[in-house]
Amino acid sequence: MKPMRWGVLLVLALAVWISWGAIQPDQAEAQTLGSRVIKRGMVGDDVKALQNSLKVLGYQVGAVDGIYGGQTLFSVKAFQKDFKLVADGVVGSGTIKALQGAKARQWRRSTTSRGASRGQSVSREDLTLLARVAFSEARGESYQGQVAVVAVVLNRLKDSRFPKTIKGIVFEPWAFTAVNDGQFWLEPNATAYKAAQDAVNGWEPTGGAVYYYNPAKTTNKWIWSRPVLKTIGKHIFAK
Repeated sequence: MKPMRWGVLLVLALAVWISWGAIQPDQAEAQTLGSRVIKRGMVGDDVKALQNSLKVLGYQVGAVDGIYGGQTLFSVKAFQKDFKLVADGVVGSGTIKALQGAKARQWRRSTTSRGASRGQSVSREDLTLLARVAFSEARGESYQGQVAVVAVVLNRLKDSRFPKTIKGIVFEPWAFTAVNDGQFWLEPNATAYKAAQDAVNGWEPTGGAVYYYNPAKTTNKWIWSRPVLKTIGKHIFAK
């Protein structure tokens, strides 16, 4: 009889464990916006709620996936800046209150980001493309070097030899190595987004370049014939 009693006890214990597990929500699933301070690198439903709120308010967050990555960080900082909060990317009670208030007022951010010095505006989608250029083409360079490669894209907008849109310039065949080898699709970090925004806002460190190249890597003889304007890090910028 002992083996049977032990068997019954084990079955009962298993049933209780399964039942308890069924009614215990997963910790990440149970999180709601405001249940904790959210920082970059965190995951959970509260991050997803944050991303949804930002998206409703007109901020570009990419996939609403519950992962606090670089693009979400950039949008959080942009929201904090718009609402006169400390733009540190940390989502605490102040940021959450501002988010809730903005949604209640049906406030929505403009879908454009205007350059003060350049006098141009780019969509949030285009800003993401520019951030991808900065990250994939120059993430090993200085911050100025990252701004510079974005400036080249913007300079091409004003040159009749190139397509008339940022998307057209970025995806012009063989224009950018990172597009060809797939690195362009890596997720940009917050620094890349900031470099893109600074370039849009008017920082132009190249002197008007529409080309750049790494002399240690390029095999294109034609590019060497272009008049050199400046060298920033490993890149030569040319007209």
